Amino acid sequence: MRIDVAAQETALAQAKATLPPLQEQFEQTRDLIRALAGNLPNQDVAETFELDALQLPPELPLSLPAKLIEQRPDVRAAEAQLHAANAQVGVAVAAMLPQFSISGNAGGNADQFAWMFRRGGPFWSLVGSVSQPLFEGGTLLHQKRAADDALKQAAALYQSSVLTAYQNVADTLHASLSDAEALSANVRAENAARVTYDLTQRQMDAGYVNYLMLLNAETTYEQALIQRVQAQASRYGDTVALFQALGGGWWNRMSQLNPRFDPPSR
Repeated sequence: MRIDVAAQETALAQAKATLPPLQEQFEQTRDLIRALAGNLPNQDVAETFELDALQLPPELPLSLPAKLIEQRPDVRAAEAQLHAANAQVGVAVAAMLPQFSISGNAGGNADQFAWMFRRGGPFWSLVGSVSQPLFEGGTLLHQKRAADDALKQAAALYQSSVLTAYQNVADTLHASLSDAEALSANVRAENAARVTYDLTQRQMDAGYVNYLMLLNAETTYEQALIQRVQAQASRYGDTVALFQALGGGWWNRMSQLNPRFDPPSR
């Protein structure tokens, strides 16, 4: 009997050892919530929530149109940088072209078109200047090459941003499906452990089992409950990650691309 008591004392001590790290993580999460709400660490947030009060969207997409990533901030920023780099190439090209300054005065007469611009009988008197900057020590040429390289870099960054966006969306969709199956399995395990605990409680009341067996059944149930809560939290995290990967507001774009799509309630 003493060995059974020692085993339970060991299990209790191990359980208590896991509490301080969880308490530390809880306080750090609360500090993060305070910071996001614009509060100081000593100013608590008035809003509270319970895990059971949270609800997943009624429908999450199993596949998404690739066009949805266009609304991601990083993709839009990379696209804007690509447009700006392309414009700088145009500026560099324009700087290398001859610059004309022309003024004209009407007057004169001519019997034939070819005589209009000849000396002595002008139809137009042209006064102009031409600046040719092509040979300014090669500066403009190097500026053009630098603009071309910057455009290539911006194009590579844009491609990288798009590929990263695709990867993020694919990862979150895979995680969402996987964790949904894990949550379903943990719910079944919790229900089974609950039934075992209830039956063991009845058997103890009837005198068929001892208190130690009841403690074992209760421990198994509590562990299954913790695993279910962790799986549920992961499921919520997957949903938030999906919204973040799509840049937020993906249901609005989905409604535009597919009129039959039913957006989630907010």
